[in-house]
Amino acid sequence: MALSPTAAQRRVIAAADPVSGRLKGTETQLAALVRRGLAFRHPRPPHDHFLTPAGHRIRETGAEPGAGAEPGAEVARGDSEGAEPARGGVFAARIGGEEAAAGDAGPARLREVRSAWQGLLELRRMSHPDGATDRPCGWERAHLVQAAALALEAAGCRPAGPDGADGYRVRATPQPEAVAVYGPDGTALRDCAATLERAGWQVGEHTEPRTRARYLLASPRKV
Repeated sequence: MALSPTAAQRRVIAAADPVSGRLKGTETQLAALVRRGLAFRHPRPPHDHFLTPAGHRIRETGAEPGAGAEPGAEVARGDSEGAEPARGGVFAARIGGEEAAAGDAGPARLREVRSAWQGLLELRRMSHPDGATDRPCGWERAHLVQAAALALEAAGCRPAGPDGADGYRVRATPQPEAVAVYGPDGTALRDCAATLERAGWQVGEHTEPRTRARYLLASPRKV
């Protein structure tokens, strides 16, 4: 289980650059934040340290980190039949179909989503040799459902509730590096497609042979 940061580590987090998340502190403090999943060390010189989305959340809200936080956008997982909300207080992007947790609305939620998205953009910038933020990074390719859901929620798209009828639903597919996105109607589906394309995803619209339901097949763009 991840330990809460110490008072000294919280001061380091609070002093981070609000946009880039760049950290300043002792090597011991920074290494401890990396172990907690609240910071990452850039692989290229000068090897500066930056907040992960979980670290940004603590800086923005003062919330405790969740158990097992990893250095990426922490979001809920789901399968083709349904979704469960994330547990343990870690930020969870809404993939659609789950019960909305307490506090999943209003200004606080908007701040969390914005912080997670900004943190993910920073991961993109630090992961790509050219510093690009217009295409997904390795973390997103390893967490397709979570990454697509964060892009949609951060853009203001509405996730579906438990009945699945009033918003988007992001689901895994058997295809490598592809997720399926469902919407309540054609307009919502087109809005989701435009949002994902702006976020650096390749998107195509398809029809399920059995149900004739329209859905998007989305993959992270490589170039």
